Amino acid sequence: MGETTITTTTGPPTGAEPMGVTVNGAATPEAGAAEPAASPIPAARQAAPPGRAEGGGPDATAGEPAAAASHDPRTHGFLPERPPVRSMIGTWTRLDAMARAAATAPDREAAVALVERARRAGELAALRQRVSRLSLRNAEAAAMRIAVIAVSCGWCGLDPQAPAAREVANEAFLDLWAAIAHRIDHDQFVALPTLALHNWAPERKPRRHIPIDQLARTETLVPIVRWAPEGQPLSRLDRLMLAATRLEAHGIWLFRLAETLAGRSPDDSSTPTALRRLVRVQHALRAQLLAEAAELAAAPATPQQRAVLGALAEQGALEPPVLQAADAVLGIGGRRLGEGRRQLLRRHLPAQQRAWLSAMDRHCAPVRTLAHRGGPDAAVYREAQESLIALRRTYAALVQAAARPGTAPLTVAA
Repeated sequence: MGETTITTTTGPPTGAEPMGVTVNGAATPEAGAAEPAASPIPAARQAAPPGRAEGGGPDATAGEPAAAASHDPRTHGFLPERPPVRSMIGTWTRLDAMARAAATAPDREAAVALVERARRAGELAALRQRVSRLSLRNAEAAAMRIAVIAVSCGWCGLDPQAPAAREVANEAFLDLWAAIAHRIDHDQFVALPTLALHNWAPERKPRRHIPIDQLARTETLVPIVRWAPEGQPLSRLDRLMLAATRLEAHGIWLFRLAETLAGRSPDDSSTPTALRRLVRVQHALRAQLLAEAAELAAAPATPQQRAVLGALAEQGALEPPVLQAADAVLGIGGRRLGEGRRQLLRRHLPAQQRAWLSAMDRHCAPVRTLAHRGGPDAAVYREAQESLIALRRTYAALVQAAARPGTAPLTVAA
Protein backbone atom coordinates (compact mmCIF):
# COMPACT_ATOMS: atom_id res chain seq x y z
CA MET A 1 0.00 0.00 0.00
CA GLY A 2 1.18 3.49 -0.67
CA GLU A 3 1.27 6.28 1.84
CA THR A 4 -2.02 6.99 3.52
CA THR A 5 -3.15 10.53 2.78
CA ILE A 6 -5.40 12.45 5.12
CA THR A 7 -6.72 15.72 3.76
CA THR A 8 -6.12 18.64 6.10
CA THR A 9 -6.62 22.36 5.94
CA THR A 10 -3.70 24.41 4.78
CA GLY A 11 -2.77 27.40 6.87
CA PRO A 12 -0.12 28.73 9.18
CA PRO A 13 0.56 26.70 12.32
CA THR A 14 0.16 28.33 15.66
CA GLY A 15 3.14 29.62 17.56
CA ALA A 16 3.72 29.19 21.27
CA GLU A 17 1.04 27.07 22.86
CA PRO A 18 0.20 28.03 26.44
CA MET A 19 -1.54 25.20 28.16
CA GLY A 20 -4.79 26.33 29.74
CA VAL A 21 -6.03 22.81 30.44
CA THR A 22 -4.38 19.63 31.57
CA VAL A 23 -4.45 16.50 29.47
CA ASN A 24 -4.24 13.82 32.13
CA GLY A 25 -7.32 14.37 34.21
CA ALA A 26 -10.72 15.98 34.47
CA ALA A 27 -9.56 19.45 33.56
CA THR A 28 -11.29 22.65 32.62
CA PRO A 29 -10.31 25.10 29.88
CA GLU A 30 -9.54 27.78 32.40
CA ALA A 31 -8.87 27.68 36.09
CA GLY A 32 -11.95 28.72 37.98
CA ALA A 33 -14.13 28.73 34.87
CA ALA A 34 -17.77 28.12 35.58
CA GLU A 35 -19.71 25.33 33.95
CA PRO A 36 -21.21 26.67 30.69
CA ALA A 37 -24.80 27.73 30.91
CA ALA A 38 -27.61 25.62 29.56
CA SER A 39 -27.56 25.37 25.81
CA PRO A 40 -29.63 27.89 23.83
CA ILE A 41 -29.95 25.36 21.00
CA PRO A 42 -33.48 24.05 20.46
CA ALA A 43 -34.36 20.58 21.66
CA ALA A 44 -34.56 19.37 18.05
CA ARG A 45 -30.81 18.90 18.12
CA GLN A 46 -31.05 16.54 21.07
CA ALA A 47 -33.36 14.09 19.38
CA ALA A 48 -34.14 10.73 20.87
CA PRO A 49 -31.71 7.97 19.97
CA PRO A 50 -32.60 5.73 17.04
CA GLY A 51 -33.60 2.79 19.20
CA ARG A 52 -34.11 1.62 22.72
CA ALA A 53 -32.61 -1.31 24.47
CA GLU A 54 -34.95 -4.21 24.20
CA GLY A 55 -35.75 -6.75 26.85
CA GLY A 56 -32.74 -8.89 27.72
CA GLY A 57 -33.06 -12.38 26.30
CA PRO A 58 -30.21 -14.85 26.28
CA ASP A 59 -28.06 -12.74 23.97
CA ALA A 60 -28.24 -9.53 25.99
CA THR A 61 -25.96 -8.52 28.81
CA ALA A 62 -27.57 -9.06 32.18
CA GLY A 63 -28.88 -5.90 33.77
CA GLU A 64 -28.92 -3.92 30.52
CA PRO A 65 -30.81 -0.68 31.22
CA ALA A 66 -33.06 1.11 28.75
CA ALA A 67 -31.25 3.54 26.47
CA ALA A 68 -31.18 7.15 27.59
CA ALA A 69 -33.97 9.32 26.27
CA SER A 70 -31.54 11.86 24.84
CA HIS A 71 -27.84 12.42 24.29
CA ASP A 72 -26.20 15.60 25.55
CA PRO A 73 -22.70 16.04 24.07
CA ARG A 74 -21.80 18.32 26.99
CA THR A 75 -21.90 15.26 29.25
CA HIS A 76 -19.28 13.10 27.52
CA GLY A 77 -18.92 14.24 23.92
CA PHE A 78 -19.60 11.47 21.41
CA LEU A 79 -18.27 8.69 23.61
CA PRO A 80 -20.78 5.89 24.26
CA GLU A 81 -23.09 6.35 27.23
CA ARG A 82 -21.37 3.51 29.12
CA PRO A 83 -18.09 1.61 28.66
CA PRO A 84 -18.28 -0.66 25.59
CA VAL A 85 -19.26 -4.30 26.01
CA ARG A 86 -16.04 -6.14 26.69
CA SER A 87 -17.26 -9.73 26.33
CA MET A 88 -20.19 -10.93 24.27
CA ILE A 89 -22.08 -14.01 25.40
CA GLY A 90 -24.11 -16.83 23.93
CA THR A 91 -23.97 -17.34 20.18
CA TRP A 92 -22.30 -13.95 19.79
CA THR A 93 -19.03 -15.31 21.14
CA ARG A 94 -18.53 -16.68 17.60
CA LEU A 95 -18.64 -13.17 16.13
CA ASP A 96 -16.19 -12.01 18.79
CA ALA A 97 -13.78 -14.83 17.94
CA MET A 98 -14.13 -14.15 14.22
CA ALA A 99 -13.35 -10.45 14.71
CA ARG A 100 -10.25 -11.23 16.77
CA ALA A 101 -9.01 -13.69 14.17
CA ALA A 102 -9.71 -11.30 11.28
CA ALA A 103 -7.88 -8.42 13.01
CA THR A 104 -4.70 -10.48 13.28
CA ALA A 105 -5.00 -12.17 9.87
CA PRO A 106 -1.82 -11.80 7.78
CA ASP A 107 -3.72 -10.45 4.76
CA ARG A 108 -7.17 -9.84 3.32
CA GLU A 109 -7.38 -13.27 1.72
CA ALA A 110 -6.93 -14.95 5.10
CA ALA A 111 -9.60 -12.73 6.66
CA VAL A 112 -12.03 -13.48 3.82
CA ALA A 113 -11.36 -17.21 4.29
CA LEU A 114 -12.38 -16.91 7.95
CA VAL A 115 -15.72 -15.38 6.97
CA GLU A 116 -16.27 -18.02 4.31
CA ARG A 117 -15.69 -20.82 6.82
CA ALA A 118 -18.21 -19.22 9.17
CA ARG A 119 -20.73 -19.09 6.31
CA ARG A 120 -20.28 -22.77 5.49
CA ALA A 121 -20.68 -23.68 9.16
CA GLY A 122 -23.97 -21.77 9.34
CA GLU A 123 -22.64 -19.43 12.04
CA LEU A 124 -23.47 -16.22 10.17
CA ALA A 125 -27.06 -17.29 9.51
CA ALA A 126 -27.49 -18.18 13.18
CA LEU A 127 -26.25 -14.74 14.23
CA ARG A 128 -28.52 -13.03 11.69
CA GLN A 129 -31.57 -14.66 13.27
CA ARG A 130 -30.65 -13.26 16.70
CA VAL A 131 -30.01 -9.61 15.79
CA SER A 132 -33.49 -8.43 16.79
CA ARG A 133 -32.97 -9.85 20.28
CA LEU A 134 -29.88 -7.75 20.96
CA SER A 135 -30.10 -4.79 23.30
CA LEU A 136 -28.94 -1.55 21.69
CA ARG A 137 -25.69 -1.57 23.67
CA ASN A 138 -24.91 -5.13 22.58
CA ALA A 139 -25.90 -4.28 19.00
CA GLU A 140 -23.28 -1.51 19.07
CA ALA A 141 -20.75 -4.05 20.37
CA ALA A 142 -21.64 -6.39 17.50
CA ALA A 143 -21.33 -3.48 15.05
CA MET A 144 -17.77 -2.81 16.22
CA ARG A 145 -16.85 -6.43 15.55
CA ILE A 146 -18.58 -6.35 12.15
CA ALA A 147 -16.54 -3.22 11.35
CA VAL A 148 -13.29 -4.97 12.30
CA ILE A 149 -14.12 -7.91 10.03
CA ALA A 150 -15.26 -5.70 7.14
CA VAL A 151 -12.11 -3.57 7.06
CA SER A 152 -9.89 -6.63 7.53
CA CYS A 153 -11.50 -8.17 4.44
CA GLY A 154 -11.23 -4.93 2.45
CA TRP A 155 -15.01 -4.45 2.35
CA CYS A 156 -15.35 -1.12 4.18
CA GLY A 157 -16.51 0.71 1.05
CA LEU A 158 -19.40 -1.70 0.39
CA ASP A 159 -23.07 -1.01 0.89
CA PRO A 160 -24.22 -4.35 2.30
CA GLN A 161 -27.65 -3.95 0.70
CA ALA A 162 -26.40 -3.07 -2.78
CA PRO A 163 -26.69 -5.88 -5.35
CA ALA A 164 -23.12 -5.25 -6.54
CA ALA A 165 -21.81 -6.04 -3.05
CA ARG A 166 -22.96 -9.65 -3.47
CA GLU A 167 -20.37 -10.09 -6.21
CA VAL A 168 -17.56 -9.03 -3.87
CA ALA A 169 -18.36 -10.16 -0.34
CA ASN A 170 -19.85 -13.11 1.46
CA GLU A 171 -23.65 -12.87 1.12
CA ALA A 172 -24.37 -14.27 4.58
CA PHE A 173 -21.97 -11.75 6.15
CA LEU A 174 -23.60 -8.92 4.18
CA ASP A 175 -27.02 -9.98 5.49
CA LEU A 176 -25.70 -9.90 9.07
CA TRP A 177 -24.04 -6.53 8.42
CA ALA A 178 -27.28 -5.05 7.03
CA ALA A 179 -29.31 -6.41 9.96
CA ILE A 180 -26.93 -4.86 12.51
CA ALA A 181 -27.00 -1.55 10.61
CA HIS A 182 -30.80 -1.59 10.73
CA ARG A 183 -30.78 -2.45 14.44
CA ILE A 184 -28.59 0.53 15.36
CA ASP A 185 -30.11 2.77 12.63
CA HIS A 186 -26.70 3.56 11.18
CA ASP A 187 -25.70 2.42 7.70
CA GLN A 188 -22.14 3.81 7.55
CA PHE A 189 -20.73 2.53 10.84
CA VAL A 190 -17.60 0.91 9.35
CA ALA A 191 -15.37 3.84 10.27
CA LEU A 192 -13.07 5.17 12.96
CA PRO A 193 -15.84 6.28 15.38
CA THR A 194 -17.06 2.68 15.62
CA LEU A 195 -13.62 1.05 15.49
CA ALA A 196 -12.20 3.36 18.18
CA LEU A 197 -14.99 4.57 20.47
CA HIS A 198 -16.53 1.10 20.89
CA ASN A 199 -13.28 -0.88 21.06
CA TRP A 200 -11.68 0.00 24.38
CA ALA A 201 -11.93 -0.95 28.01
CA PRO A 202 -10.19 0.18 31.21
CA GLU A 203 -7.31 -2.14 32.10
CA ARG A 204 -8.52 -2.41 35.68
CA LYS A 205 -12.04 -2.36 37.05
CA PRO A 206 -12.92 1.32 37.65
CA ARG A 207 -14.88 2.83 40.51
CA ARG A 208 -18.61 2.70 40.03
CA HIS A 209 -20.42 5.70 38.55
CA ILE A 210 -17.27 7.43 37.27
CA PRO A 211 -18.22 9.57 34.22
CA ILE A 212 -17.35 7.92 30.93
CA ASP A 213 -15.16 10.79 29.69
CA GLN A 214 -13.23 10.88 32.97
CA LEU A 215 -12.83 7.11 32.83
CA ALA A 216 -11.32 7.31 29.34
CA ARG A 217 -9.02 10.16 30.43
CA THR A 218 -7.69 8.83 33.70
CA GLU A 219 -7.56 5.03 33.31
CA THR A 220 -5.14 2.96 31.28
CA LEU A 221 -7.08 1.76 28.24
CA VAL A 222 -6.73 -1.51 26.37
CA PRO A 223 -8.38 -2.55 23.09
CA ILE A 224 -11.22 -5.08 23.28
CA VAL A 225 -10.39 -6.52 19.85
CA ARG A 226 -6.64 -6.26 19.35
CA TRP A 227 -5.00 -5.71 15.97
CA ALA A 228 -1.90 -7.38 17.42
CA PRO A 229 -1.82 -11.03 18.55
CA GLU A 230 -2.30 -11.73 22.26
CA GLY A 231 0.96 -11.69 24.14
CA GLN A 232 2.59 -9.26 21.71
CA PRO A 233 2.92 -5.46 22.08
CA LEU A 234 0.06 -3.30 20.85
CA SER A 235 0.34 -2.45 17.18
CA ARG A 236 0.36 1.03 15.69
CA LEU A 237 -3.24 0.57 14.64
CA ASP A 238 -4.21 -0.35 18.23
CA ARG A 239 -2.45 2.73 19.54
CA LEU A 240 -4.01 4.99 16.91
CA MET A 241 -7.51 3.81 17.84
CA LEU A 242 -6.84 4.30 21.56
CA ALA A 243 -5.38 7.75 20.84
CA ALA A 244 -8.61 8.67 19.03
CA THR A 245 -10.62 7.53 22.05
CA ARG A 246 -8.51 9.57 24.47
CA LEU A 247 -8.71 12.56 22.11
CA GLU A 248 -12.50 12.35 22.34
CA ALA A 249 -12.36 12.09 26.14
CA HIS A 250 -9.99 15.06 26.53
CA GLY A 251 -12.12 17.04 24.08
CA ILE A 252 -15.19 17.15 26.32
CA TRP A 253 -14.64 20.85 27.03
CA LEU A 254 -14.68 21.56 23.33
CA PHE A 255 -18.24 20.22 23.18
CA ARG A 256 -19.22 22.36 26.17
CA LEU A 257 -17.70 25.48 24.65
CA ALA A 258 -19.45 24.73 21.35
CA GLU A 259 -22.75 24.77 23.23
CA THR A 260 -21.74 28.03 24.89
CA LEU A 261 -20.98 29.68 21.53
CA ALA A 262 -24.14 28.40 19.85
CA GLY A 263 -26.54 31.26 19.24
CA ARG A 264 -24.17 33.91 20.63
CA SER A 265 -23.81 37.21 18.87
CA PRO A 266 -20.29 38.03 17.68
CA ASP A 267 -20.62 41.26 19.68
CA ASP A 268 -21.48 39.45 22.90
CA SER A 269 -18.78 40.06 25.51
CA SER A 270 -18.70 36.33 26.33
CA THR A 271 -17.90 35.30 22.74
CA PRO A 272 -14.16 36.20 22.70
CA THR A 273 -13.75 34.65 26.17
CA ALA A 274 -15.24 31.37 24.96
CA LEU A 275 -13.08 31.48 21.82
CA ARG A 276 -9.92 31.95 23.91
CA ARG A 277 -10.87 28.94 25.99
CA LEU A 278 -11.52 27.02 22.77
CA VAL A 279 -7.97 27.84 21.63
CA ARG A 280 -6.58 26.49 24.91
CA VAL A 281 -8.61 23.29 24.60
CA GLN A 282 -7.35 22.73 21.04
CA HIS A 283 -3.77 23.34 22.15
CA ALA A 284 -4.27 20.75 24.90
CA LEU A 285 -5.70 18.23 22.43
CA ARG A 286 -2.70 18.77 20.16
CA ALA A 287 -0.36 18.23 23.08
CA GLN A 288 -2.24 15.02 23.86
CA LEU A 289 -1.65 13.74 20.32
CA LEU A 290 2.01 14.68 20.45
CA ALA A 291 2.33 12.72 23.71
CA GLU A 292 0.96 9.64 21.91
CA ALA A 293 3.32 9.96 18.95
CA ALA A 294 6.53 8.42 20.28
CA GLU A 295 4.89 5.22 21.53
CA LEU A 296 2.89 4.89 18.32
CA ALA A 297 5.95 5.32 16.10
CA ALA A 298 7.83 2.70 18.10
CA ALA A 299 5.00 0.14 17.92
CA PRO A 300 5.03 -2.69 15.36
CA ALA A 301 2.97 -2.51 12.18
CA THR A 302 2.08 -4.96 9.41
CA PRO A 303 1.18 -4.47 5.73
CA GLN A 304 -2.36 -5.68 6.54
CA GLN A 305 -2.83 -2.97 9.19
CA ARG A 306 -1.53 -0.31 6.82
CA ALA A 307 -4.02 -1.60 4.23
CA VAL A 308 -6.81 -1.13 6.78
CA LEU A 309 -5.77 2.49 7.35
CA GLY A 310 -5.54 3.13 3.62
CA ALA A 311 -9.02 1.72 3.02
CA LEU A 312 -10.52 3.85 5.79
CA ALA A 313 -8.75 6.94 4.47
CA GLU A 314 -10.17 6.36 0.99
CA GLN A 315 -13.66 6.37 2.48
CA GLY A 316 -13.07 9.59 4.46
CA ALA A 317 -13.68 7.54 7.60
CA LEU A 318 -10.75 8.61 9.78
CA GLU A 319 -11.55 12.05 11.25
CA PRO A 320 -12.48 11.85 14.94
CA PRO A 321 -15.87 13.30 15.94
CA VAL A 322 -14.28 15.86 18.26
CA LEU A 323 -12.50 17.49 15.31
CA GLN A 324 -15.79 17.59 13.41
CA ALA A 325 -17.38 19.35 16.39
CA ALA A 326 -14.66 22.02 16.33
CA ASP A 327 -15.15 22.38 12.58
CA ALA A 328 -18.90 22.90 13.05
CA VAL A 329 -18.15 25.87 15.32
CA LEU A 330 -15.29 27.43 13.36
CA GLY A 331 -16.31 26.58 9.81
CA ILE A 332 -12.91 25.45 8.51
CA GLY A 333 -14.24 22.46 6.59
CA GLY A 334 -17.18 24.30 5.05
CA ARG A 335 -14.99 27.17 3.92
CA ARG A 336 -12.26 24.89 2.58
CA LEU A 337 -14.03 21.96 0.98
CA GLY A 338 -17.69 22.85 0.71
CA GLU A 339 -20.73 21.51 2.52
CA GLY A 340 -20.77 18.34 0.45
CA ARG A 341 -17.34 17.33 1.75
CA ARG A 342 -18.37 18.07 5.33
CA GLN A 343 -21.44 15.85 5.06
CA LEU A 344 -19.25 13.14 3.48
CA LEU A 345 -17.08 13.08 6.61
CA ARG A 346 -20.12 13.07 8.90
CA ARG A 347 -21.92 10.18 7.27
CA HIS A 348 -19.92 7.78 9.44
CA LEU A 349 -21.51 9.17 12.63
CA PRO A 350 -24.88 8.08 14.06
CA ALA A 351 -27.88 10.15 12.96
CA GLN A 352 -28.23 11.82 16.35
CA GLN A 353 -24.64 13.03 16.28
CA ARG A 354 -24.97 14.26 12.69
CA ALA A 355 -28.05 16.22 13.73
CA TRP A 356 -26.12 17.84 16.59
CA LEU A 357 -23.32 18.90 14.23
CA SER A 358 -25.80 20.29 11.68
CA ALA A 359 -27.46 22.32 14.42
CA MET A 360 -24.05 23.66 15.43
CA ASP A 361 -23.46 24.70 11.81
CA ARG A 362 -26.61 26.80 11.98
CA HIS A 363 -26.38 28.20 15.49
CA CYS A 364 -22.68 29.10 15.33
CA ALA A 365 -23.12 30.98 12.03
CA PRO A 366 -23.25 34.40 13.80
CA VAL A 367 -19.89 33.72 15.48
CA ARG A 368 -18.37 32.78 12.13
CA THR A 369 -19.08 36.28 10.78
CA LEU A 370 -16.01 37.34 12.79
CA ALA A 371 -13.97 35.87 9.92
CA HIS A 372 -14.91 38.91 7.82
CA ARG A 373 -14.30 41.55 10.49
CA GLY A 374 -11.35 43.35 11.99
CA GLY A 375 -10.40 44.09 15.55
CA PRO A 376 -9.32 42.03 18.57
CA ASP A 377 -12.39 39.76 18.61
CA ALA A 378 -11.83 38.79 14.98
CA ALA A 379 -8.16 38.11 15.78
CA VAL A 380 -9.19 35.70 18.54
CA TYR A 381 -11.53 33.92 16.12
CA ARG A 382 -8.75 33.54 13.55
CA GLU A 383 -6.43 32.22 16.27
CA ALA A 384 -9.06 29.59 17.07
CA GLN A 385 -9.19 28.60 13.41
CA GLU A 386 -5.40 28.37 13.20
CA SER A 387 -5.24 26.22 16.32
CA LEU A 388 -7.77 23.82 14.76
CA ILE A 389 -5.69 23.72 11.57
CA ALA A 390 -2.60 22.81 13.64
CA LEU A 391 -4.58 20.17 15.56
CA ARG A 392 -5.79 18.56 12.33
CA ARG A 393 -2.27 18.56 10.90
CA THR A 394 -0.95 16.83 14.01
CA TYR A 395 -3.69 14.21 13.86
CA ALA A 396 -3.01 13.63 10.15
CA ALA A 397 0.69 13.20 10.91
CA LEU A 398 -0.18 10.64 13.60
CA VAL A 399 -2.24 8.65 11.10
CA GLN A 400 0.53 8.80 8.52
CA ALA A 401 3.05 7.64 11.13
CA ALA A 402 0.79 4.67 11.83
CA ALA A 403 0.66 3.86 8.12
CA ARG A 404 4.40 4.15 7.42
CA PRO A 405 6.95 1.80 8.95
CA GLY A 406 10.10 3.37 10.30
CA THR A 407 8.81 6.93 10.70
CA ALA A 408 10.38 9.12 13.35
CA PRO A 409 8.25 10.41 16.25
CA LEU A 410 6.39 13.66 15.70
CA THR A 411 7.98 16.87 16.90
CA VAL A 412 6.25 19.88 18.33
CA ALA A 413 6.56 21.51 14.91
CA ALA A 414 4.54 18.75 13.25
